Amino acid sequence: MELNRYIDHTLLSASATESEILKLCEEAVKYNFYSVCVNSSYVPIAKQALGRSEVKICSVVGFPLGAMSTEAKIFEAKNAIDQGATEIDMVMNIGRLKSKNHVAVLKDISAVKRAIGLTTLKVILEISELSKNEIVKACEICIDAKADFVKTSTGFSKSGATLTAVKIMRKTVKDKLKVKASGGIRDVETALKYIEVGSDRIGASAGVSMMNNLVSRAS
Repeated sequence: MELNRYIDHTLLSASATESEILKLCEEAVKYNFYSVCVNSSYVPIAKQALGRSEVKICSVVGFPLGAMSTEAKIFEAKNAIDQGATEIDMVMNIGRLKSKNHVAVLKDISAVKRAIGLTTLKVILEISELSKNEIVKACEICIDAKADFVKTSTGFSKSGATLTAVKIMRKTVKDKLKVKASGGIRDVETALKYIEVGSDRIGASAGVSMMNNLVSRAS
């Protein structure tokens, strides 16, 4: 198994500088990570830095709260794609879900998916804010909305991914959607555990240290 091909190499800090984004892209090319995951304003920089490499560009949308209008999410997603993004990670409207306004949540996700067409859409559930039943419901809505992935976390809430949540997500979506675990995954052992329980992708800022750890083990 090639762990590097599971990793979305991530830098989403509000204080991330342009030079740090360029370094992120250089590292992604060096280690052949699946993608870089950046805020939408940095997509053009990533596009230029990655050049003709195979590394994809993932842009977050409605990040990190998910509480902005659907129209704003659509504009941000389409603009990011126009500038070079090949995947979109949008934050679900968590307050609407917790209000049990499931129709509004469905419409929000469906509208973004329709707007971006065949571009991969990952929906961030922010599991630290949800009960087990709410995680199940969120996954069911994402299936109905024709999303491509459900994702655990933004990394900016109370906590990140948990193995329990990923197991629930995988059991709910079965083979209809893919699952991305992100938030707090900082070492090889943890990443492998998430893959073992059903994660198709790992969002992490510690990808380089993971790869270096694997190299040191092999030598």
